[in-house]
Amino acid sequence: MKLSVIVPVYNTERYLRKCLDSILAQSFTDYEIILVNDASPDQSQVIIDEYMQVHSCITCIKKPNGGISDARNAGLKIASGEYISFIDSDDYIREDMFEKMIQKAESEDFDLVCCDMDYIFEDGKTKTVSSHIESDLHDFEAIKESMTRIYPAPWNKIYHRRLFDHGVRFTKGVWYEDMEFIYRLYPYIKSIGTVKEPFNQYVQHPGAITYTYDERLFDYIKNWQQILSDYEKLGLMASYHDELEFSCVRYLYATFIKRAANYSDKKLFDQAVDKAMSMIHERFPDYKKNKYFKGAGLKGLYLLTFNRLTANLVYYKTVNKLG
Repeated sequence: MKLSVIVPVYNTERYLRKCLDSILAQSFTDYEIILVNDASPDQSQVIIDEYMQVHSCITCIKKPNGGISDARNAGLKIASGEYISFIDSDDYIREDMFEKMIQKAESEDFDLVCCDMDYIFEDGKTKTVSSHIESDLHDFEAIKESMTRIYPAPWNKIYHRRLFDHGVRFTKGVWYEDMEFIYRLYPYIKSIGTVKEPFNQYVQHPGAITYTYDERLFDYIKNWQQILSDYEKLGLMASYHDELEFSCVRYLYATFIKRAANYSDKKLFDQAVDKAMSMIHERFPDYKKNKYFKGAGLKGLYLLTFNRLTANLVYYKTVNKLG
């Protein structure tokens, strides 16, 4: 089997048929589809059973609810493909995705291949988003540098299965697991290929974590603690220091802070700012000397000048926009 396509399923009956149809319509055919029903309470299993009766390439795992990370890991346990793909069950893909990405992967035996994506909004509008990997990478320094900009989703990539020989898996029970996973995988990536086409159709809807809040917002902090701990255990903090420093500051002072502002809760927002600043002060007190900020334009300037005043400006600008 050339490719294993792992699809976690939970409460996505509205989107599941379109997702499966897009995979089954691929011009590339040497694949298996592993559906992982994570105890979905809707009619997803009915749809799965229907498709399994017709398509022998589909396997289904039924398991107790453990979240999307646990579901992806369950699929990995039985995957037989030389390459691995993760597709979310509320998204869909273009019919030439696997053909072109496998061709790229095999052309130079890449460990990882990325593609661009289209954001699909409920009003029918689309927005093409880059993977931020603009050329093929083989050099250690170039691969390290790509850590500072790569789009961290697992579903716009295919992975050679050898990457999973090192024991890296998705961490169960945390939100924003995509970012944590790709950064913990980086020490084992020796080559990255890219196909500059938007194969993934990333459906934006209110049920996504992006639009939902609970205390797991603070998993951003927990995830970065885990990432840094892994690099320390591997003895790689010195080798990857600048890339990890820049990426950690970028995620905590930009992505994390802006997401916290979306909930329009000033007490919660202030708590997020406190936690982010505390961690950066503890782990990277001299981050303003990092070489990557100089080439990061306005975002770099924002990160270099981040303080409670600029954080409050982000909060009130976001609240006014939402209000």
